[in-house]
Amino acid sequence: MIPIRCISCGKPVSAYFDEYNKRLDDGEDSKTILDDIGLKRYCCRRMLITHVETWE
Repeated sequence: MIPIRCISCGKPVSAYFDEYNKRLDDGEDSKTILDDIGLKRYCCRRMLITHVETWE
């Protein structure tokens, strides 16, 4: 389960998780996806890029 907010800055990031994974599975580049979504801070980008889903 991805955290609802960025641990560092507090910006909501969970709303972008499904779109990020879908577009990543379609073969898009991570940088392009995160730029289109509007995540500019490296702390928020880190939340999506490094997340490992542990709940099935």
